[in-house]
Amino acid sequence: MTNPQTLGNRVRTFRERLGLSVEELSQNSNVDTAVLESIEADEVYPSIGTLVRLARALGQRVGTFTDDHFVPDPLIVKSYVMQNETAPNQGVGTPGYRYCLLGKGKTDRHMEPYYIVIEPSEKRPISAHEGEEFIIVVSGKLELEYGKQKYALNAGDSVYYNSVVPHAVNSADDKPATIYAVIYTPI
Repeated sequence: MTNPQTLGNRVRTFRERLGLSVEELSQNSNVDTAVLESIEADEVYPSIGTLVRLARALGQRVGTFTDDHFVPDPLIVKSYVMQNETAPNQGVGTPGYRYCLLGKGKTDRHMEPYYIVIEPSEKRPISAHEGEEFIIVVSGKLELEYGKQKYALNAGDSVYYNSVVPHAVNSADDKPATIYAVIYTPI
């Protein structure tokens, strides 16, 4: 029996409510059909960029797919939760990222805050989506590829950018980097 609270089931539910086939949602979101089927089957957890494209194509905010319960204000996430509850991105879009959703449960939010551990690896694919992103480097060294430029960021540095410009965030050396990222995408 499928769990109605899983991310994949929520994507499928909203797709079906709109009367869209998997192929139509794939075309509308620019997410490969096989990837979409894997997400709906809960075989993979999508990257933030993939989730943003799906949410946009379904007319929903990203949190619609990640929230499993309501939390009244103020929403507090303790540091030990961030360290222990990061969910790995499982092979779709951006390998080597582990996420902790910091806004999970705040159903009226307009931003998507994350704590992210970026493992060192090969360069990640370029992403682009509507909205804005704000990042603070907590530890390690980060390389931001933004358009045709590359920027080096160290612990304590921050960057705020328009995410329609093609971009990628990578660990700049052979050690993990940790960041706080806040993503805003208009519905």
